[in-house]
Amino acid sequence: MSTVPIQPPSRHSSLRLELLEQTQRLSTASLGLVAALAWNDAVQSLVHELFGTQSGLIAKFAYAILITALVVVVTLRLSRLIARLKKAIHEDSA
Repeated sequence: MSTVPIQPPSRHSSLRLELLEQTQRLSTASLGLVAALAWNDAVQSLVHELFGTQSGLIAKFAYAILITALVVVVTLRLSRLIARLKKAIHEDSA
């Protein structure tokens, strides 16, 4: 069976790939912001329903604590997942 040697990417294809990767990162970030704003509005409405308009300051602090806790949990879970995947990749390559 003959194999075709892999040619190093040309400067043009490397630049194109880098441009596409950057475009993907920016698109993902912008769509993430849109989703975050939508969730922000939804959670604010929920807090408003639960606490009413009388306790504006308390509701804002409750909302801030809820969002902070959610961000911490998601960040920790993603960090652990990434660590496990890196370990698995390292073990497979060894």
